[in-house]
Amino acid sequence: MGKPTGFMEYERRPMPSRPPLVRINDFYEIYARHDEQTLADQGARCMDCGVPFCQSDTGCPIDNFIPEWNDLVYRGRWEEAYRRLSATNNFPEFTGRICPAPCESACVLGINEPPVTIKSIECAIIDKAFDHGWVKPNLPDHRTGKKVAVVGSGPAGLAAADQLNKAGHSVTVYERDDRVGGLLMYGVPNMKLDKGIVQRRVDLLKEAGIEFVVNANVGGGASDAGSAANPDKTKVIDPQQLLADYDAVLLACGALKGRDLDQLPGRELDGVHMAMEYLWKNTQSLLDSNLEDGDYITAQGKDVVVIGGGDTGTDCIGTAIRHGCASITNITRRNREPDQRDEDHPWPGPSGVFYVDYGHAEGAAKFDDDPRVYGLLPKAFVEDPKNPGYVGFMEVEKLNWEKSNTGKWTATETGEVERLPAQLVLLSIGFTGHDTPTLMEKFGVQTQRGAVEAEYGSFRTNVDKVYAAGDVRRGASLIVWAIAEGRGAARAIDEDLMGFSELPAPDMTEELMSSAG
Repeated sequence: MGKPTGFMEYERRPMPSRPPLVRINDFYEIYARHDEQTLADQGARCMDCGVPFCQSDTGCPIDNFIPEWNDLVYRGRWEEAYRRLSATNNFPEFTGRICPAPCESACVLGINEPPVTIKSIECAIIDKAFDHGWVKPNLPDHRTGKKVAVVGSGPAGLAAADQLNKAGHSVTVYERDDRVGGLLMYGVPNMKLDKGIVQRRVDLLKEAGIEFVVNANVGGGASDAGSAANPDKTKVIDPQQLLADYDAVLLACGALKGRDLDQLPGRELDGVHMAMEYLWKNTQSLLDSNLEDGDYITAQGKDVVVIGGGDTGTDCIGTAIRHGCASITNITRRNREPDQRDEDHPWPGPSGVFYVDYGHAEGAAKFDDDPRVYGLLPKAFVEDPKNPGYVGFMEVEKLNWEKSNTGKWTATETGEVERLPAQLVLLSIGFTGHDTPTLMEKFGVQTQRGAVEAEYGSFRTNVDKVYAAGDVRRGASLIVWAIAEGRGAARAIDEDLMGFSELPAPDMTEELMSSAG
């Protein structure tokens, strides 16, 4: 460890950001940077805790050597810190910005003090590595003659492609949209993850020898997830041709089918949209024309209601504010989170505490109040009498949450119904699985509840040569889990193709790193 008394001397200082009332006027990244001394102090807070739960199964799923690079940052040995960080994480510039950091929830210091700022230290390490030119293309030592197709260019697909290319296989990534990155490119707003950062990594992967094919709709069929794919430019790729041309095919096409409220009256009204459709179109228009083409769903001058919390709901809040919405309300049926860990959220799992994300802070700064309203059940979308065919109000009912003697929380409807002004309603209530039924049917893979059936560890589907990883296999999850699955699938594919594999993967990284000296 670095400084034995560091956790007692220094307070937690997470990654700084630009002031809310400044950053809502643009789509540039919200983040700022700490100076090196502050980062060294934050690294010094990492304890000699004996068992680093930040690396446990409740912490980071990609086996990051967190205490090691915290110590290296404390000592000012930045390049070494980068080497340790990149040994387990293909894309720390992504996780350092958008991962919800389960490692911090599992931090031992977090039992009774604010946890170590693992995420911001990670981001600082990779940003410095890029600044100093330490990040290079991962060129393979040789080529095996084996060919692998990866369907989907999100974090799981890119991680797998990077690893398989390192092993010497020739990798081609097929992406149905017009830019590479999947959710990283279009699903996460630019102010949260600058698309230049995504493209920078994609360019490195290209330099390493990975081939990317965009506007490639494998299997054909329309997406119902709000994809920005242009059907006029998209080329349909036959899955059976991929099986004929490649030695292995990895499905890493995400879980973008959003949960709907189509059972509610008025769902057909214009102005009610899935959150991902809203975010996807906004980013494509931003990148294509700086929003000048008008080819996006605008919130300008509208009362906006976002249904559902979580990261996607926060992204909708931030985007709507930047459009110039008249008001923003974020409703959720849940009860408000506690300010401190409680018996329902024991350490080292997720803390479950009340948290102010960037969009909430921006809403409070712009409209003098946090946009979240808890305990509201959506009942109906109501037509605007002044604009027939369009939504004008959201009808909601107040819920009453109570905890039973057994510790179970239950909600009862109170009968208290109100109407919220809403000329734009965004549904952000989670995902139900993949949005590519035609692809699944034409490959012949088995699915259950929207996910491809493939055992974790082997990642094999019921179809020979076809593997699945990431959200399409496990359901919608965290970016760090997508990277973990991509790395694991790459090792499984490499082992099946070659009879052995030296690729590091979750649960075996430490062993492989030790054997390599």
